[in-house]
Amino acid sequence: MDLENLVVDAADPRRLGRFWEAALGCTPLTDEPEGYETRLAVGDAFALDLCFQRVPGRPPSGPRLHPDLHPGADQARTVDRLLGLGARPLDIGQGDVPWVVLADPEGNAFCVLEERPVHARTGPLAALPLASAAPRRDGAFWAWLTGWESMPAVDPVSLRHPSGRGPLLELVPERAAKGAAKNRLHLDVRLGPDDDPGAIAAGIAARGGRELHPDWGALPWRVFADPSGNEFCVLPARA
Repeated sequence: MDLENLVVDAADPRRLGRFWEAALGCTPLTDEPEGYETRLAVGDAFALDLCFQRVPGRPPSGPRLHPDLHPGADQARTVDRLLGLGARPLDIGQGDVPWVVLADPEGNAFCVLEERPVHARTGPLAALPLASAAPRRDGAFWAWLTGWESMPAVDPVSLRHPSGRGPLLELVPERAAKGAAKNRLHLDVRLGPDDDPGAIAAGIAARGGRELHPDWGALPWRVFADPSGNEFCVLPARA
């Protein structure tokens, strides 16, 4: 299995997708009325597709998954560039911290970090912090699900692609338990040609996850929640 997509619900997928495409230096893939996709590549070893799908609604005040951006050569200059693209300052009670909290054009929170050695090979997207009720448990779950490897970092558990490139997936202690509302950002994993869908579903359940059955009509993928309730999708193997 591979971690393939970061999916973002959006009122205007094209507008939001183009913001993040410019923010991260991505390559456009698809531009349709209900969805916009762009690809973040870090060298030849790592790629992550950012998929923006039309879903009405506003982001929650406490996102459970959000992007952390690398500051580049100059954090202040990076922040100014993002403000020029349509971001705005955001106060979530962070106080005096070395990173800068912003909101994208639809109000989704993200951070521009200070320089950290652990992010030297991540590319422009430094990390994807994911709220967890039990970071070590969920770190083991996501490592099994994605094949990403644990590495020492500032958070309780951080995972990285085996190539050593691309963003960290950081399991961070949640401020509050997951509610009934769907996360506005979620991850997709893709089955490999030798993965058995039934066995994968059983493995998810055995590790504390569960399958969800939302009333979204017939879908070519399956929807699950990790042990802390964070939604993710398992996409079928490519033909």
